[in-house]
Amino acid sequence: MTSTLHVNGQDFDVEIRPHETLADVLRDKLGLIGVKVSCGEGECGSCTILVDGIPCTACLMLGRQGEGHELITVEGIGDFENLHPIQQAFIDEQGFQCGFCTPGFIMTAKAFLNKNPNPTEAEVSIAMSGNICRCGAYPYIVKSVLKAAEDIRNQQR
Repeated sequence: MTSTLHVNGQDFDVEIRPHETLADVLRDKLGLIGVKVSCGEGECGSCTILVDGIPCTACLMLGRQGEGHELITVEGIGDFENLHPIQQAFIDEQGFQCGFCTPGFIMTAKAFLNKNPNPTEAEVSIAMSGNICRCGAYPYIVKSVLKAAEDIRNQQR
């Protein structure tokens, strides 16, 4: 069955089988490999995308559930020539080690900073607590989100 998904500002007509997850559709059919599947159980946050601005684990959604919603992946917030301030902050503050979890953290941070543009360190820690970094880069991730918040505020002045 063909479904239309609105992903990163574009519409895509995609053949989606009833059992396919949104993560698999985004990765395998649309080539958006920033959607990482690690646990496949919604526990780690690596596959986090924004669905109508809300962070969701794409491994727990069926592909067809994305229809009629605005879906944003890490590829949709910036690219190599024009990184989003959150992406740049993760580079500047070394908010990654292996990088596998990084897209999920970035998308969680994006939704969080949209709601709270001037967070405290404790608020960032709580907001990021649904994502797992198996390398243990948590202090750098928190620093990255705080720097991104500052950079975004400075751009808006």
